[in-house]
Amino acid sequence: MKIIVIGKSGQLAWELSQFSSPEHEILCLGRNDINLQNIAAITHSLQLHKAAGVINAAAYTGVDKAESDVENAYALNAKAVGNLAQACKNLSVSFVHISTDFVFHGDKGAPYLPEDEIRPLGIYGASKAQGEQLITQVYPERSTIIRTSWVYSTHGNNFVKTMLNLMNTKPELGIISDQIGSPTYAKGLAAACIASLTHNITGIHHYTDTGVASWFDFAVAIQNMGYELGLLIKKTPIKPITTAQYPTPAKRPHYSVLDKSSLMLALPELSFVHWQTQLATMMHALKAEQS
Repeated sequence: MKIIVIGKSGQLAWELSQFSSPEHEILCLGRNDINLQNIAAITHSLQLHKAAGVINAAAYTGVDKAESDVENAYALNAKAVGNLAQACKNLSVSFVHISTDFVFHGDKGAPYLPEDEIRPLGIYGASKAQGEQLITQVYPERSTIIRTSWVYSTHGNNFVKTMLNLMNTKPELGIISDQIGSPTYAKGLAAACIASLTHNITGIHHYTDTGVASWFDFAVAIQNMGYELGLLIKKTPIKPITTAQYPTPAKRPHYSVLDKSSLMLALPELSFVHWQTQLATMMHALKAEQS
């Protein structure tokens, strides 16, 4: 089965590329390889590469920048997604798309189900929500939407690597403690994408690592593991701060934990691991890369 991954430089695309094997050949296409704004061009590229399935790991992820760059956010997170769904429909190939916890408002106070009402707070979430809606309208019969949150990897830019850098260079850190969610190791998310594709799962589902944390909790765990592994030369004081103390252009959901039950039932062979265990796995991999 030849799987085409849309996206080349991002952390999820990189993790997906690591799953390439004789059973599942994976080819990543970047912005210079495929024109996502043209359905005919996408269809031609997928035909050319003999795609049996498509995973969309490309997105406009600049949450704050999106507030002032609305056109580009919608072009990649909505229009391009609808185009991909139509191209996949033209060729009758399965399509997996990655969405986000930011489609939710964050005021539910309990884990969000896939069918819960979406009420995004900003342009990023709204553009991702429109992408979901276009898939549902165009190609629901062979498409899977997987919402996730707080994704990190040994590759690319993410919270874990940013924290390690700041902890080695700053005398003190203030990290938000009143936004609650679930960290997700991109390697596990990649496995969920491939399993969803190969098992012809459809509909909207959620995948994150298990357990919940605030950004403050996440940072403390990163520091403790990083120091033990020698990735940090010191332990920097970390103080909890509120969202109000760290204003940003885009509002974030206060509580965006995702209920993963539907994907657990659909894919019983898929592993769902606690975020602290996954963080330790990633940190050991990062240490090995640096050795």
